[in-house]
Amino acid sequence: MADSKRDYYEVLGVDRNADEETLKKAYRVLAKKYHPDMHPDDKEAEAKFKEASEAYAVLSDPEKRKQYDQFGHAAFDGGAGGGGFGGFDFSGADFSDIFGDIFGDFFGGGRSSRYSSRSNGPMKGANIRTSIRITFMEAITGVDKEIELTLKDECKTCHGSGARPGSTPETCPKCGGKGQVVNIQQSFFGTVRNIQTCPDCHGTGKIIKDKCPDCGGTGYIASRKKIAVTIPAGIDNGQSVRIRGKGEPGVNGGERGDLLVEVIVSSHPMFRRQDQNIYSTVPLSFAVAALGGEVLIDTVDGRVAYEVKPGTQTDTRVRLKGKGVPSTRYKDVRGDHYVTLVVQTPDKLSHEAKELLKQFDMATGDSLNAVKRAGMASDDSEKKKKFWK
Repeated sequence: MADSKRDYYEVLGVDRNADEETLKKAYRVLAKKYHPDMHPDDKEAEAKFKEASEAYAVLSDPEKRKQYDQFGHAAFDGGAGGGGFGGFDFSGADFSDIFGDIFGDFFGGGRSSRYSSRSNGPMKGANIRTSIRITFMEAITGVDKEIELTLKDECKTCHGSGARPGSTPETCPKCGGKGQVVNIQQSFFGTVRNIQTCPDCHGTGKIIKDKCPDCGGTGYIASRKKIAVTIPAGIDNGQSVRIRGKGEPGVNGGERGDLLVEVIVSSHPMFRRQDQNIYSTVPLSFAVAALGGEVLIDTVDGRVAYEVKPGTQTDTRVRLKGKGVPSTRYKDVRGDHYVTLVVQTPDKLSHEAKELLKQFDMATGDSLNAVKRAGMASDDSEKKKKFWK
């Protein structure tokens, strides 16, 4: 039977010289992958889980590992040199910290190992999340906004105790005021301690029998409040502003959580942002593109004059340094504004404009090339006239 088993080092996927930490890490991966709670009624996964657990139980125990390295599986089957192990068991292995992690992953912290601890001491309140929409330009310059939302405050009647004035909360009899209940179970891997939040006091350690009439025993009163929000210049779409102390109230005297305001930035009809740079497109007349000249370009700081070089081709990109988005970290740092110059072809021309354009085309020699492409003789003036009609 020993010969049918796979090598323990092969099972865990480790070298024969692997140290204790490497063994533990390899086993944790396999245990999470094949744990029966993750694969109900899957016999193959259960078999692999048991195989990995058996391998770890042996190799994590120095004495058993020594026997295994010398005699192989026969050391635990009563074979030669077995040393009297008399069958395999898990008594020498410590699975507690590993299964504390696994149970925490599976059950959201509902179970834990004997090393886990959680008290009913002061705990910070939960964060609150909300969102606000601003314009593209408000994101560039920064802006002060005001939002309205429901917040909880300590009940003034009971001062947060939740008990009717004149009475006090009592220690929870189920958990003895600890806020936790511990269940000890014997499993395939030995003793496992499951630590859970007390279902009677919900982790507070206190039971309120005579509840405050104003807050109903919660200790808090909810009301609508207006909160000022300062949006920094340069904030990007999807980023959040944190306002400390405006979240949920803390537990057992803990500090309040924070308010996280997600900023949604509306798009702009002219500008497009990418990181700290801004991009836009500016049309150029054919004359300005050919002869050069000054054009006015809209930026987030207003219009600026730019001198176009003669012979500028369509889709030429120019950079306006320092005209981009301000950095939210460094006041004096800004991105750039990249402008794509697009030469516009007029679609409506007067008769005079057409004649002038023909003269220009003839003067530059482009008409001769057009005539040749049309299969006409370059010296045939009649055909040239027909070509332009």
